[in-house]
Amino acid sequence: MPYNLNLPEEFNAADYFVDRNVREGRGNKVAVLCEDRAFTYGQIQEGVNRFGNALLSIDVRMEERVALLLLDTEIYPQAFFGAIKIGAVPVCLNTMNRSKDFEFFLNDSRARVLVVDAALLEQIDSIRGNLRFLKHIIVANGTAPNGDLTLSELVSQQSSELETAPTCRDDSCFWLYSSGSTGSPKGTIHLQHDMVYSTETYGKKVLGIQENDVCFSAAKLFFAYGLGNGLYFPFGVGATAVYLPSRPTPESVYTTVGKHLPTLYFGVPTLYGQMLEVDGSMAGVRLCVSAGEALPAAYLQRWKSRFGLDIIDGIGSTEMVHIFISNVPGDTHSGSTGKVVPGYEARIVDENMHDLPAGEVGTLLVKGDSAAASYWNKHEKSRQTIMGHWVNTGDKYYCDEQGYYYCAGRSDDMLKVGGIWVSPNEVEACLIEHQDVLECAVIGAPDDDKLIKPMAFVVLAKSRQASLEMENELKDFVKSKLALYKYPRWIHFLDELPKTATGKIKRFELRNLVQNQGV
Repeated sequence: MPYNLNLPEEFNAADYFVDRNVREGRGNKVAVLCEDRAFTYGQIQEGVNRFGNALLSIDVRMEERVALLLLDTEIYPQAFFGAIKIGAVPVCLNTMNRSKDFEFFLNDSRARVLVVDAALLEQIDSIRGNLRFLKHIIVANGTAPNGDLTLSELVSQQSSELETAPTCRDDSCFWLYSSGSTGSPKGTIHLQHDMVYSTETYGKKVLGIQENDVCFSAAKLFFAYGLGNGLYFPFGVGATAVYLPSRPTPESVYTTVGKHLPTLYFGVPTLYGQMLEVDGSMAGVRLCVSAGEALPAAYLQRWKSRFGLDIIDGIGSTEMVHIFISNVPGDTHSGSTGKVVPGYEARIVDENMHDLPAGEVGTLLVKGDSAAASYWNKHEKSRQTIMGHWVNTGDKYYCDEQGYYYCAGRSDDMLKVGGIWVSPNEVEACLIEHQDVLECAVIGAPDDDKLIKPMAFVVLAKSRQASLEMENELKDFVKSKLALYKYPRWIHFLDELPKTATGKIKRFELRNLVQNQGV
């Protein structure tokens, strides 16, 4: 059922997530831990105010976009909420992209200001002349060449007091670009109340997050899953966030866990699989969370056997800002995405938008008040995806009689083999059960008769070598577990799979590989 926030008409998310913590007596509470540095809510509030005043000093106005190309450090919450506090709209950019991508994001969003980490500035240098709307570049965590502004110098000149802009609860608050796992990214517009709704539903009712929790998200702040895990969930209850600026490897994750002792850990399936290959400890963690793609049952079983910890798997999206169907602590169903999060509703429908009975695979629709308002300048795509109160996720799912949801892949990933639908996720989950498979992806490919059959791309565990014998062994393994028509007719071994920054496998790149190179 819907959850009523009872927020006032005039509402600003920065006031709620930052200033409220100080008003309620948490000014001296540690808000952020990053490497060897610690920052209280009072210090974060001061940084938010100085950053907001810095934007005002260069004539940034309400509703104008401020692009953030930042590593996960203490600067992120200050810049993110500093922009929101003056009524500007931060646009979170994926740090793993390249110059041509940033040219698209900056021109598409018409951002007036870019705040960029010094380590990423070279990605912008080659496209400066192509940025049609950008007026200022502010360099963080370093000095600014080329006449750009240096963040540390700019904010040091500003007041630590800042009046909150009179935004309303339905004003534009921030943008996220969709990860592009199925094609071109889309600017997704979220409103001032969306983060509060997600905190009150998933954050409190599923995670049970409290003020004494310490949250560490290996998933980065620049996309929807990481933004909730590492920013507005902990800030929503006055908890502590742990940031890792570098790329999350199994080693760096274990080191960070040992150093800062988080109670909540958020990862993606690929990273969980990699961590199972490396020695390390999760001491102090009370709960692990996974999203981005369906968590293989084999990973969950191995993780629980090794660490004695559940991983609660869930599904969220950029459009819904975070997770809306999830397993819950104490009720983790291996292979299932769980049940609908309180505050959300879900339907599974056929191609005519008719509801399907339990057990039948269809398209997953979701309803909840964290849904995006629209895609920026994508009218037709907005209408296709955001259908009134319902959002079309584009995911294929089925629901059992007990209300547990099961992923069957993306709508454009499903395969029809011999006239029967085959879920790539089911074949992938089977392959990953094999002890020598680290990760894999399954797509459809034409055989000699132009009929579609499953094709698997496999990354082997580090101790194993690709060979014809291994290929045949994996095929036989799937045949022994699944219906014969589901086994992969071809297996290609790769060193790594192409993925988005969220950890989602870019199946469209694998399909292009087959089409263009005849793999």
